[in-house]
Amino acid sequence: MRLRSAAFAFAALLVSAPVLRSVAQEGGAPAAALTGAVGETQTGLAAVYSSRLNGHRTASGARYNSKALTAAHQTLPFGTKVKVTYLKTNKSVVVRINDRGPKQAGRILDLSRHAADSLGIRHGRHGGLVEVKLEVVEAAKK
Repeated sequence: MRLRSAAFAFAALLVSAPVLRSVAQEGGAPAAALTGAVGETQTGLAAVYSSRLNGHRTASGARYNSKALTAAHQTLPFGTKVKVTYLKTNKSVVVRINDRGPKQAGRILDLSRHAADSLGIRHGRHGGLVEVKLEVVEAAKK
């Protein structure tokens, strides 16, 4: 029983530890919520959408399509196009924001399966959480 309590305490410590690097823009100051202006950047953790969500409606009203190059972000306007760079490999892909999320603390982006595959990100039980940099390359159309 003591071992289980220690393991639980250790797991709680890991979960509460800061996972996300400070999001910085010019000058190294912490960034406010992104507005969608071309050139804005953000660095942090990205995850891959669950395959169970394929076909479900996103916050924008569109259906999630795992074969599309799309992503979810908390503040960027729907339709904004961002270049996502997987920092480990330096591979990049341009995705369109069509959903809100991620809801998990410490993450900045949820990627479609196709976007994750294009970046070489493993997903499923043994992967899917990686450090990325995003850069707004095209503002949403009004």
